[in-house]
Amino acid sequence: MYCPRIGHINFLNVLPLAWSYTHGAAEGCTLQRGVPAELNAAICRGDLDVSNVSSILYARHSDELVILPDICVSTNGPVQSILLVSRRPIDAIKQDKILLTAKSATSHCLLKIILHDGYGAAPDYQVRSLTPQNPIPEKATGSLFIGDDALWLYHHRTEGLYYYDLGQLWHELTGERMVYALWVAHRNFAKNHPEQLRRVWQCISGGLRDGLTHKDSAIKSVLGEKPFTYAQLDEYLGPVIHWSLTPEYLQGLRTFYTRAAANGLIDRVPELHLATV
Repeated sequence: MYCPRIGHINFLNVLPLAWSYTHGAAEGCTLQRGVPAELNAAICRGDLDVSNVSSILYARHSDELVILPDICVSTNGPVQSILLVSRRPIDAIKQDKILLTAKSATSHCLLKIILHDGYGAAPDYQVRSLTPQNPIPEKATGSLFIGDDALWLYHHRTEGLYYYDLGQLWHELTGERMVYALWVAHRNFAKNHPEQLRRVWQCISGGLRDGLTHKDSAIKSVLGEKPFTYAQLDEYLGPVIHWSLTPEYLQGLRTFYTRAAANGLIDRVPELHLATV
């Protein structure tokens, strides 16, 4: 029997699923862990069959991918784990140098949309590796962080710097929800292995539900290795982060793609092709 190759973005925003994977949810599958940029590239190369990926990746490769229904990583307001850290107030940023984490793709587009549409800014963006210990290197005005690094900075702020939660800024700009990551399948896999696709979708969606049922155990499993308190992770994993791709979140995703296209960040607004599972 074919062994599906599944990607897993190893961030705390999918800790419930990570907990389920360690408790057998990925049995019969080959699991590859990595940051969004790595898994985005892997599924486009055909090295993965299914993965959670940056939501902007689907817009750029919608002819090659299908969206798994009902599951995503999203918020309706603040996200805590996508932060712009700046030396200046956001409304004072114009053509400043802004550094972008090399780990992501969706957050790059989200920041560019917010700064252009919300503040009329056209910064000099540069992608590079960043560390929370030195959040804004010399000669830069600001830096964009995602994932666990951003969540750490959210809770450990330096006096004199400005911190902006991109989920909150998106909601203020559009009034919409924001979808940061989708689970997608390569179209060839979806076409040639429909039963395997359904099984993988059940593993992922069921794993998220089971992990949330055991949220207490999931949080305690990482306290010794992650620099966060129980209370911080308990808040982050609900009510902050959501995982259901409801019609309201699909609408937020369409709005994101529409604004991305208007800003020249994608070629066109893609159709949302949901896999049949």
